[in-house]
Amino acid sequence: MPQAPHLAQTPAAPSAATPHDTERHDAAQDNTAQDSTAQDTTAPHGTGQHGAAQVNTAAHNTGQHDALVRRMARLAAEHGGHDAVVVPTRPDVVIVRAGDVVVKAHAPGMEPGPLRMRMRATAAPAMSGVLLPPLSVEVTETHDRLVTVWPAGEPVDQSDPDAAPWEEAARLLAALHSVPAEALPPLPPAHGPRRAAGLVAALTGDGPEERVIRRAFATLPPEARGERPHPRPAVTHGDWHMGQLVRRGDWILIDVDDLGLGDQAWDLARPAAWFAIGLLERSQWERFLGSYLAAGSPALGDGADPWARLDIPARALSAQLAAAAVAKAREQFRPLDEVDALLVDTCARIVSAGGTPP
Repeated sequence: MPQAPHLAQTPAAPSAATPHDTERHDAAQDNTAQDSTAQDTTAPHGTGQHGAAQVNTAAHNTGQHDALVRRMARLAAEHGGHDAVVVPTRPDVVIVRAGDVVVKAHAPGMEPGPLRMRMRATAAPAMSGVLLPPLSVEVTETHDRLVTVWPAGEPVDQSDPDAAPWEEAARLLAALHSVPAEALPPLPPAHGPRRAAGLVAALTGDGPEERVIRRAFATLPPEARGERPHPRPAVTHGDWHMGQLVRRGDWILIDVDDLGLGDQAWDLARPAAWFAIGLLERSQWERFLGSYLAAGSPALGDGADPWARLDIPARALSAQLAAAAVAKAREQFRPLDEVDALLVDTCARIVSAGGTPP
């Protein structure tokens, strides 16, 4: 049977959208830079006794949420934070910023053991200059949430796509991929494939969009669906996109929620999918990929045919993003927008390209 063409060889419809438009979908599902850096999008409030922040929680009407935010403000104060504010982010994550301190309440259901492993690895000397270290490796359990404390950073300006630091991002990913696993404390499996599988499994509808997403995801091998470990596991971010980058003097990677041992090509899969879908210009993709290959990372082999290793992760990310987009549209009782439709169309292209479930 002839091999199906890879994702970048199947024609995509022209689009006026940009990869920054997809950050809406990333924000609906992932721990993005807005989570980890807590941008100053709200006005500061005064601080109370001992520097504990008087946080405005009027937008939230549950006592448990308010108690969680007050505890987070106290944690920020313990690390020198002041003038705490709640920063808007995805609904299952809570972020408090207090000056140069960011406190993050991770999504409900996150397992404490793997997160503690990831925190210790992030603070290891081998990660210096590559992944933002926390202010403390401790994971606080409070009000049924896992909470961590970080330094703040300046995120990528999504209003200026042309200024996106593609080369710096590629070099940082290559540096991360060059860190030997034995130079770090033990890491769990990278969470990316399980995240994708969870989003696809969470689709509750049975419309044509949901069906084609499920069919596209079913064409992937078990390791891309989170059903078995990758055969060549190595240090992997697990959820990289341009929102996972902040500037603290130099650019640095952020977000440990999916860090682990897995398929390093997964970290390049989102921009690869954007390029294949038609959301990322060829010049930007070539800047990113060229810088990554020039940095000498082994994740894509000798670089002669990057798509030999990128194709399956890019298909998986396309299905993941499509599942998140459709779920959000259904939740909001609205039709699919342009980016939503492009993602679903990509799943249809994956199915029509000849992939069959393994």
